[in-house]
Amino acid sequence: MDTRLLEILVCPLCKGPLTYDKTAQELMCNPDRLAYPIRDGIPIMWAEDARDMNAAPAAGKQPA
Repeated sequence: MDTRLLEILVCPLCKGPLTYDKTAQELMCNPDRLAYPIRDGIPIMWAEDARDMNAAPAAGKQPA
């Protein structure tokens, strides 16, 4: 993830800062508890595609 891009991206819901999880390939908004996926190097900044960080992990998946 380009650090310059990370500096200008914000959460589309609250406009707050995002943190980058390199291992999970996600941009996380801690206030909204949402994790936006990064697919093929492109951040997907749609709330509908974001992972709810409060939700239980899907069956067969380990938490990140």
